[in-house]
Amino acid sequence: MVSSGSTETTTEDPSSARIRLRSWLLEDMSPEKAAARKAEAERAQQGGEEPGDSAADAGHAAHTGQPWWRVMCLTGLDYFSTLGYQPGIAALAAGLLSPIATIVLVLVTLLGALPVYRRVAQESPRGEGSIAMLERLLSFWKGKLFVLALLGFAATDFIITITLSAADASAHLVENPHLTSVLGGKQMLITLILVALLGAVFLKGFSEAIGLAVGLVGVYLALNVVVVAVGIWKIIQAPHVVTDWSSALTAQHGNIFVMIGVSLVVFPKLALGMSGFETGVAVMPHIKGDADDTEANPVGRIRGTRKLLTTAAVIMSTFLIATSFICTLLIPAQEFESGGQANGRALAYLAHEYLGGAFGSVYDLSTIAILWFAGASAMAGMLNLLPRYLPRYGMAPHWARAVRPMVIVLTVVGFLITWLFDANVDAQGGAYATGVLVLISSAAIAVTIAAYKKRQRGWTVGFGVIAAVFLYTTVVNTMERPDGVKIGACFIAGIILVSLLSRLKRAFELRVTEVVLDETAERFIRDYAHRPLRLIANEPTNRDVAEYRDKIRQIRADNDIPGEDDLVFVEVTVRDASDFESELTVRGEVLHGRYRVLTLESSSIPNAIAALALTVRDRTGQRPHLYFEWTEGNPFAQFLRFFLFGQGEVAPVTREVLREAEPDRTKRPRVHVG
Repeated sequence: MVSSGSTETTTEDPSSARIRLRSWLLEDMSPEKAAARKAEAERAQQGGEEPGDSAADAGHAAHTGQPWWRVMCLTGLDYFSTLGYQPGIAALAAGLLSPIATIVLVLVTLLGALPVYRRVAQESPRGEGSIAMLERLLSFWKGKLFVLALLGFAATDFIITITLSAADASAHLVENPHLTSVLGGKQMLITLILVALLGAVFLKGFSEAIGLAVGLVGVYLALNVVVVAVGIWKIIQAPHVVTDWSSALTAQHGNIFVMIGVSLVVFPKLALGMSGFETGVAVMPHIKGDADDTEANPVGRIRGTRKLLTTAAVIMSTFLIATSFICTLLIPAQEFESGGQANGRALAYLAHEYLGGAFGSVYDLSTIAILWFAGASAMAGMLNLLPRYLPRYGMAPHWARAVRPMVIVLTVVGFLITWLFDANVDAQGGAYATGVLVLISSAAIAVTIAAYKKRQRGWTVGFGVIAAVFLYTTVVNTMERPDGVKIGACFIAGIILVSLLSRLKRAFELRVTEVVLDETAERFIRDYAHRPLRLIANEPTNRDVAEYRDKIRQIRADNDIPGEDDLVFVEVTVRDASDFESELTVRGEVLHGRYRVLTLESSSIPNAIAALALTVRDRTGQRPHLYFEWTEGNPFAQFLRFFLFGQGEVAPVTREVLREAEPDRTKRPRVHVG
């Protein structure tokens, strides 16, 4: 009781607060959300469309498809936003040679990266990208580890996109003449705030918002057209700047062949201008195809994606050449250096210089918006990419299936990268370029192999040459700027470590998604609707009469099984032990006229037998009996065999899988070991 005049207060139970927090974090893992996603996938399959990707916004309605040019703007958040810092990076890397080096970059883009990704779009029309193409070429653990390594570089690409874009956005804010006195020296803090705001958007719930992307990209490109036009007009009004540049370039490098040679050497430093291709393929499921598109042959979607890639590359190439030319000729070289007014914001410098503070501030705001939203596109890419592989490999904790915990992890990593690079755009350029180049190189290798397998000799040679160019570029970039490899190696090590620990922790999890029985297997199980089914785990060798006769004799003797009780053999063949989740197909057969055998194929013998036993229990209402023999050998070695090869000490592992899958002992299938 509370006395009159006093205020009644209640103290919230900390445990209930924790429960609510956990429920909020894992909201998109609820059964209702899972059921909605499954129903959505089934509807999409019946309609011949891709299911919506709910990794970035669980529960969001499936995307019905958008025209390719609108989806191009979504990709352009990452691709076109590099204009905010690419001209300055090119000027720092190549100096007076920047326009010619940029032309080399454009040629490699249009003649190399573009054909490669047009082929990737054809080979992976559901947006899997080059990583999935290479995954199909390798099996077992080497395939999984190779994909994890590529995911490490993809993480480098996307995370650095977030941090570099935020850093450049803060640079535009801090260097604005109207705000320098207020925000000067606070670039690190502003960058961290931008990264945090990005994470907050995803914690609230984010959809790609293609309409907003169209608006941002449209305004940003229009403003850049104005800046470029004014820059070219200034050069026309003062033609001596072209003569001065040409004379200085000739004096510095000699003839055009030397210039091209030097451009090829510095080209890897300009590789940032090729970002966006992998994202262009990843967004394929959002592109509206033809009415007669099928899941197996989405011709319209592939055609739309190719238009997207080609149009984006042509637009970007035009801007890269034009902006590199006007920035090199109109901006003093010292302004590109660290601390200079054009460092990380060359076009913004021209906007303020020639169009006034008002237009310059509008340009800054547009640049800040698209750079920040480019980070959102990268975050969505990460949230779509990692769940596509890691859960399927069993290499992600359960909470990694939920968006919000992953957003928190990625945001913290973004804070760390920003702090390590001191929110410096130039310092992060090498790491970003490494991630971009590794992904493009892997794509070039993937399409080369695909063309070779289809006996397309001309394409094989062409793609092989392109792959060699990108591999050279990657190696040179790595040698000159090893930060990218260091960060990529950290991501790879972190992903592999977390993945293996997760796989180890989930080793005893029942990971069979569905059990399908053929007609004979169904008949075997129906025969035991009113009596327990006794299953003998058997590792087949010769499969002759003597093998089954001796096995039955031994099992009956070890377990005192009456002679009148029937026994059914279970034989599991391990396909790829590195797979985690799989569908189980059970086939029944009668051998030698008397021995009933259920044959299964799975990535794990214990999991297959446990899933079969639970299916028998559910179908018949009877608790089946499982009979095993002890395996000879060191228990730890046997566990490693199970972990790596799906075999090993089957009996105790099967029992542990059943214990985790069915907590109620009275309902659990019985395990006997002799």
